[in-house]
Amino acid sequence: MSQTITGWLNRCPLPKLEARMLLQHCTGLTRAQLVTRGSDVLDASTLQTLDALAERRCKGEPMAYILGSREFYGRLFHVNPHVLIPRPETEHLVEAVLEYLPQGGKVWDLGTGSGAIAVTVALERPDAAVRASDISPQALNTAEHNARRLGADIEWAVGSWFEAGRPSEYHAYDIVVSNPPYIEAEDRHLHQGDLRFEPQTALTDFSDGLSCIRILAAGAGMYLKPGGMLMIEHGYDQGAAVRAIFEQNGFESVETRQDLAGLDRLTLGRIGYLSKHDE
Repeated sequence: MSQTITGWLNRCPLPKLEARMLLQHCTGLTRAQLVTRGSDVLDASTLQTLDALAERRCKGEPMAYILGSREFYGRLFHVNPHVLIPRPETEHLVEAVLEYLPQGGKVWDLGTGSGAIAVTVALERPDAAVRASDISPQALNTAEHNARRLGADIEWAVGSWFEAGRPSEYHAYDIVVSNPPYIEAEDRHLHQGDLRFEPQTALTDFSDGLSCIRILAAGAGMYLKPGGMLMIEHGYDQGAAVRAIFEQNGFESVETRQDLAGLDRLTLGRIGYLSKHDE
């Protein structure tokens, strides 16, 4: 049975904003054109695709995975179920890196996922040397694809945290940055909304939510230059615990910053010029 654009929009059970997003994705029309060309009849193939995508969304699948992309720092990043969906809160982490990164500095983004942090830093600061790593080859492939598409020059490495490092790189970085898994294993949010569809290993450490942060804080000093900085995103209720972990590992001038909602979101600290990590 034939169906017009307006007709499909009216019968779609999704919120109108999401229904329009699907229509734009499948037809290539702008939002204004959806109105001016509302009487256009959708061909059978497009109609079938629209109905299938709407059904996926009705089952709770994130729009970012359905559409295959999400905006971050003004750029469109391709995403898939192998990577976390970039979130606005993580832009604060990028802003902190850009604030402290010296001219010609060197950055390592651990657990890069879609590459949102690494790619953004590389594009905003082409003078910098950016390295990104992830334990998941599939995630790294997604990040590399985003870098190629957006024109970012990045060194890639696969491996778990600092296992992706090389001994020659000790004390070589100005900034080590990460958005690690920080949700507690029993947190109810893992079973709600978009989180149900995102890679669990990128969301939770299957422990108290702090184990990966402990690894990062314990190992970063070996890779940071004296006076270099560690920056980590974490949960809204983890600020005090993360500051304590930083300080226990020789970091100074430790501070926690809030997101736009006023919630603790990232902690940063500077490794001492004489620390327990020095050889």
